[in-house]
Amino acid sequence: MKSKFITKEEAAELIRDDSTICTVGMTLVSASESILSSIEKRFLETDSPRNLTLVHAAGQSDRNRGIQHLAHPGLVKRIIGSHWGLAPKWMAMISGNQVEAYCLPQGQMVHLYSAMAAGLPGRLSPVGLNTFIDPRIEGGKMNTCTEENIVEVVTFKDEEYLFYPSIPLDTLIIRGTSADPKGNLTTDEEAMKLEVLPAVLAAKRFGARVIAQVKYLVEGGSLDPKSVVVPGDFIDNIVVCDDPEKDHRQTSSWYYDPAYCGKIRVAPQQETSKTPLDIRKLIGRRAVEFIKSGAIINLGTGIPNDVIGQIVKEERMENDVTITVESGIYGGLQSGGIDFGIGRNLSAMISHQDQMLYYNGAGVDITYMGAGELDQDGNVNATRLGPQCTGAGGFIDITQNARHVVFCSTFTTKGLEIELNDGKLNIVREGEIKKLVNAVNQISYSGKLAIEKKQKMHFVTERAVFEMTEKGIMLIEIAPGIDLEKDILQLMDFRPLISENLTLMAEKIFTP
Repeated sequence: MKSKFITKEEAAELIRDDSTICTVGMTLVSASESILSSIEKRFLETDSPRNLTLVHAAGQSDRNRGIQHLAHPGLVKRIIGSHWGLAPKWMAMISGNQVEAYCLPQGQMVHLYSAMAAGLPGRLSPVGLNTFIDPRIEGGKMNTCTEENIVEVVTFKDEEYLFYPSIPLDTLIIRGTSADPKGNLTTDEEAMKLEVLPAVLAAKRFGARVIAQVKYLVEGGSLDPKSVVVPGDFIDNIVVCDDPEKDHRQTSSWYYDPAYCGKIRVAPQQETSKTPLDIRKLIGRRAVEFIKSGAIINLGTGIPNDVIGQIVKEERMENDVTITVESGIYGGLQSGGIDFGIGRNLSAMISHQDQMLYYNGAGVDITYMGAGELDQDGNVNATRLGPQCTGAGGFIDITQNARHVVFCSTFTTKGLEIELNDGKLNIVREGEIKKLVNAVNQISYSGKLAIEKKQKMHFVTERAVFEMTEKGIMLIEIAPGIDLEKDILQLMDFRPLISENLTLMAEKIFTP
């Protein structure tokens, strides 16, 4: 039997010009760093491979590594992904029209792999309707050099759907922990389950080559068959990482921590570590007041993931609610920032794909999301902030189907400074950029669709809380110490409805 094991340089040589490659990972978790950096090295030295199409379901970088290695004009001509917030080179290339760029919802992309694997022409879904994914608005095209529509609107049994077409693949790059001589692959030290097998089966449907990076080569017959995530029959080549601490890190900040893959549970701290009372925590404190006992909640990136989870612990609420993240983790203590999507002491970890099935179908009780802009129609922009094309990630999948959406945002941005005095909020310096505008720069969340679905929606800031109503955006609370006209209404491009029962936010929120 011919050996499947090759070097990282040989793996890079297998990538052909004008081909379509797909990578699996999230943040830097399961990024095949050895292979990706070798593709970059080959391109810089030989000007090949060229004109690739890069497909990826989740963002896969930590601002320096992961798919950042492929962000070179000429190396990739078209990118189809969901998120580039931690990939500044890609955001620069997209905004500079150096690559054709499509943003598709993260959940729809992982579900598309299953449709592709099953031999279907694509996937029908209502997710993305009335947002920038809808071809009647932008079609997911993130710059002016991207012209072709790849998403269609179709009507089936009098209901509208978006059709996401299958994407023929030539090469799939995945990562695992161990492989035996036959190529059987495990992922037991990875911090997420991700969508490895559906992507592999999608690749095999098109006869694509599957290349896996692993940390260990183990003896044949030594793997528990239940721990094998991908049978060796589906893997063509394997690269054993020669520098695991550098190129096979469990996540960006940790080379390997057994708590993040569920091998151990760490002892709880004797006293809860309380985060400082800054503007982000003020917003989080008000936002958690919407939580009801027994709720299953989702945390998005930014303020929600970095602050909400910690507040839930500080307020001793962790036994009353279940926190989930789109990567598939349940409970525990979530990490954030460049390590978004992982956690210690989890109660469960399911695959990325299965988590998105839940979010798209039943929907969580309440989701907390960051936001860049809100307009008078209840539309929210969280995907194109100025020239920065961060993309949607799981935002659209989750917000479109949750029973209650709570957006967490500062009222203005760029230079905003506050201070707290005796339970009151004082604006020391106002932000230069308004966030409550006449029309958002990009529709990531549709207010019109939310009203049609009778979805609850709140927009929480440090000084004001707004609620979506059938008549429009309504101001329902303001912070103590804030002047309604000067600090709120004069800093909005539209005049909101004002509740007849306008109340003050609780002073305890502003008290250390």
